[in-house]
Amino acid sequence: MIYTKKANFPYPVLMNFTDDYNEPEFELDVNIFDNTDDYKIKIDWKISSSFIRNLLQLGKADLIFIVKSRDNQFYRLKNLRCASIDIPKTKLSINTRTVMQLMIQAKEDIDFKNNVDLNEFYDELKSEIYVKKGNVLGFSNTVIFDGSQKKPFDLFEKKIDKDIESDIEIRLSEETIIIVYKKEDYQFVGMQNSKELNYPYIYMGLQKALIGFINHAENENLDEGIQIDEMEPPENALENKLYRLMTAKNITELSMDNLDEVIYKISDHLLMKYCDVVRGICDAG
Repeated sequence: MIYTKKANFPYPVLMNFTDDYNEPEFELDVNIFDNTDDYKIKIDWKISSSFIRNLLQLGKADLIFIVKSRDNQFYRLKNLRCASIDIPKTKLSINTRTVMQLMIQAKEDIDFKNNVDLNEFYDELKSEIYVKKGNVLGFSNTVIFDGSQKKPFDLFEKKIDKDIESDIEIRLSEETIIIVYKKEDYQFVGMQNSKELNYPYIYMGLQKALIGFINHAENENLDEGIQIDEMEPPENALENKLYRLMTAKNITELSMDNLDEVIYKISDHLLMKYCDVVRGICDAG
């Protein structure tokens, strides 16, 4: 099953939206690669609790990848550093709504008396907390793939249109952010690090798309921003992809005031990488 923030437990559980742990963080990010007969799923995660990480390393807890598509599927991850799994297309269809999540499950009875990561509320109680074998110790955010999308893995497209009025134009389609170039040369084609040299355009695209996300939100007072962790996943395919990106990075609020901060978090230091490449070109010259 997929756990939501409405799930209740009689003991502390590591999840992003409760205060059972100090600075709780259990982030999941998923990349899917389409092969001939199966999907290769690359799984990345981040766990803030050293107590929980130690249980995993000692083999006292399992990290389980949950996929809810045609039915519920569970995969125990054996490699805790770099995980990827292959799922046959007969068992996973991205043409239907698919939800993915990580869960931590106790492999034996767990004593919490040495759990220093718990909220101070539990200081006098944790010596009495025991989690039975098979019970949940934590669960991550969910990653959602909307089956209505024709391009579920693509966020950006590039096009050439010599008739546009400016050198670069950003367009938003139903599913992607389209960067339109007046000339192919503006893509730095044939140059080393051409990908990174296009990052400012990626930034512009994310900015325009997120502004559209804010404007389309069903919120009467947009000045206060949007609570990402309280909203339902958007039906629009492009906005659904942006929603997945933000929830994967544990972003709980989006507003015009924190727009640049959100882009920084979801783009993996985009402009820093661009600056490093430009600096390298200058140094080489």
